[in-house]
Amino acid sequence: MKFVSRGSKHPSLVPLPQTLARFKGHFRLVPGTRIIVNEISQTTGAYLAEWFRRATGNECPVTLGDHDGAQAPKNSILLTTEGAAPALTEEGYELRVTPDSVLIRSPASTGLFYGVQTLFQLLPPEVFALKPSLNMAWMIPCLLIQDKPHFYWRGFMLDVSRHFFTKMEIKKLLDVMAVHKLNTFHWHLTDDQGWRIEIRNFPRLTNIAAWRKSIGYGLDSKSSNADGPDGRYGGYYSQEDIREIVAYAQDRHIMIVPEVEMPGHSTAALSAYPELGCTCCSVEQQVQPPRDTPDIYCAGNDQGYDFLEKVLTELCKLFPSKFIHIGGDEVSKWTWKDCPLCQARMRQLGLRSELDLQSYFISRIGAFLSAKGRRLIGWSEILEGGLAPNSVLMDWIGGAAEAARAGHDVVMSPNSHCYFDYYQSRDRSREPPASGAYLPPQTVYSFNPFPHHLDPQYHAHILGAQANLWTEYIPSFKQVEYMTFPRLCALAEVVWSGPAGRRWGEFRPRLGGHLERLKELGVTFRKDSC
Repeated sequence: MKFVSRGSKHPSLVPLPQTLARFKGHFRLVPGTRIIVNEISQTTGAYLAEWFRRATGNECPVTLGDHDGAQAPKNSILLTTEGAAPALTEEGYELRVTPDSVLIRSPASTGLFYGVQTLFQLLPPEVFALKPSLNMAWMIPCLLIQDKPHFYWRGFMLDVSRHFFTKMEIKKLLDVMAVHKLNTFHWHLTDDQGWRIEIRNFPRLTNIAAWRKSIGYGLDSKSSNADGPDGRYGGYYSQEDIREIVAYAQDRHIMIVPEVEMPGHSTAALSAYPELGCTCCSVEQQVQPPRDTPDIYCAGNDQGYDFLEKVLTELCKLFPSKFIHIGGDEVSKWTWKDCPLCQARMRQLGLRSELDLQSYFISRIGAFLSAKGRRLIGWSEILEGGLAPNSVLMDWIGGAAEAARAGHDVVMSPNSHCYFDYYQSRDRSREPPASGAYLPPQTVYSFNPFPHHLDPQYHAHILGAQANLWTEYIPSFKQVEYMTFPRLCALAEVVWSGPAGRRWGEFRPRLGGHLERLKELGVTFRKDSC
């Protein structure tokens, strides 16, 4: 049960901790305040010191000390794993602030990192400023917090295929995710409109598939700076870029889950390697491919499986995530119906329909990933024809309860609550172009990741939830931020704090205070969402 002292103002913490008790007094951060660490907390201590230096202009020395975790020395911030309650789990933490010191302890480095994020939110919003705020009284209210996440998977997906965003923009997004204790960045790297990752075995993926004739979707070409020197629109991340971003995310305890679409949504790849489709005709890449443009790998051609296995092998070397997302959604099977190779494969395997052929395709890829110690994850449609062993369902249009009852893990991402490309106002004349539905922060906040018709005995299979931002109408990073915030703040509380006792009327004023932090971070957000 959450507890907040009624005797003093409620801190605007987002997400709300599991328990919080306020006491009289404050701890003041001053020049010379020490950050004391043990061996496990050294990286987090250095991160905290650098953040304080940037915000205050003062140095906080980091020292390695041996403490039992019961009490921090005077004028210090102690980060330790000593004495931490195992029940906190690896992501949980205890934060104790007294007039003399600050103590953050956790069984693991991840929990310490999240305790530091809460500590930042207890300081004035200027702690998030990009330049030092001099002559500021850096006061932290005295309190005791014991906190841990309700869900394992707390995610956000960004589509970089429809529109491309730079390495530095991705890093900024990761920084803001960390502030909200989100731990999974689902990176939608390929689709019909563009291939965004360097695969050294197949250079045409970046020479050809990463580019298209124009920005598309009826958007002004000046709304983006992703044009190449030859005037084509696009871009891609080199393998060096990927390694740098993955390391940056790991430092913020964020797992990056890459997505390479298959068997459908593959027009970009087939524009570079048309022989992998069900036709050997040349495929001209389109922003919105018509029905007669193949967008699907041939399920009867072993050359296609060889291609995908080589792509996934390089992907696994770049991304340490235990999950690899393969899409699997909206597969137009009409091409398979007319393909001699696909039909021959169905006869060979005794398959009754193209749904069974899709299941064969997904299961074959899943077995390949399992052999590499990874788990396949895909959208709702991978349930069609039966889920592959060890696979995870990402539910956007249903199937969660069925998959969970069958023993499969599920990530909830229904378009009713988690699609941030939807409009934020019923008055569309006030908004930039978006997808057709209406999704305000209050609806996001009302989301319960547990399907209402799923018996509690299967709840352990609901790993968590994530928001998705599809970018057909989002050509710039400022618009990415505008569509994401503050809705992602609401989802962050859904997945961290859990469903018990959550009330929009209590969250709304806290969110108002939290938006001051986003302003200091330089985040563009929709100001009248609250």
